[in-house]
Amino acid sequence: MHPGNPPTTKDIMNTRGRFTTPYGFSTTDNEVLAGIDLTGKRVVITGGAAGIGAETARALAGAGAEVTLAVRQLDQGRDVAAEISAKTGNPRVTAEPLDLVDRGSVAAFVERWRGPLHVLINNAGIMALPELHRTREGWELQFATNHLGHFNLTYGLHPALAAAGGARVVTVSSNGHRTSPIVFDDIMFEHRPYDPWLAYGQSKTGSILLAVEVARRWAGDGIIANAAMPGGVRSGLQRHQLDAITPEIQKIFDEYPWKTPEQGAATSVLLAASPLIEGVSGRYFEDCNEAMRTTDPHAENGIRPHALDAEDAARLWDVSIELLKS
Repeated sequence: MHPGNPPTTKDIMNTRGRFTTPYGFSTTDNEVLAGIDLTGKRVVITGGAAGIGAETARALAGAGAEVTLAVRQLDQGRDVAAEISAKTGNPRVTAEPLDLVDRGSVAAFVERWRGPLHVLINNAGIMALPELHRTREGWELQFATNHLGHFNLTYGLHPALAAAGGARVVTVSSNGHRTSPIVFDDIMFEHRPYDPWLAYGQSKTGSILLAVEVARRWAGDGIIANAAMPGGVRSGLQRHQLDAITPEIQKIFDEYPWKTPEQGAATSVLLAASPLIEGVSGRYFEDCNEAMRTTDPHAENGIRPHALDAEDAARLWDVSIELLKS
């Protein structure tokens, strides 16, 4: 299939229950969106002022969507929104303040939103903080940002998503989920030693479980939800590793199969806008295809069973509700 021609449902393959598309590692967001008109669709992207988030916003705006960048640094967000509008010719790109670890900020964002919301992309995140950081509530910061803040936002925007009739929720996760399930007995590292990668992995497992449970709970509202592993794109996400570079870390960075921003945004864009994903929900995608399930501890890709566990997804939902009420 020529990349300029959008695939039809006949191009879709389903191998042993795994959902696949004609796209892959090198596919760009523009290729995914070829021939797709998003005029009239309203999109919110967290962390949309930099990295993959900004590229995702540019691609969707280029296809005609009305895009809101939900950002902590409002001035930066407004500058990026203006740049995207200038590049795409789409004036419907704006920025709104949102701090995911501030419950008041999330509530204010939800309160300001009016009308339906067709796509919510939970893109913002932090990775492998070298030291333990806590919010004012005492929550471990990676879990609070990557999972709990996005859960709070998604939950609050449920009426707007339901009103859209066929809305999509896309949560950006990571192959880092493989390092840890949700440790329900000590989510916040109050009793076990803090480990940056275990904390990151747990938070990204939470991102996938959010998609699993939204898919189950809100199917009746026509809402589909999936999680995306974008692949490695050089951005500020890796700043903590680069701040403490060692020969071993440098070797990993040199050998890693990096993607361009356009390639990194492709999976999120596929889940957000492609007609191929209609009816596909509660899954984890990488390289524009549903990831294979694996229990191989050495496999860097694929989805680990703990991140799709239905009981853990329901339990995490209840735990998240209780934490936010405290």
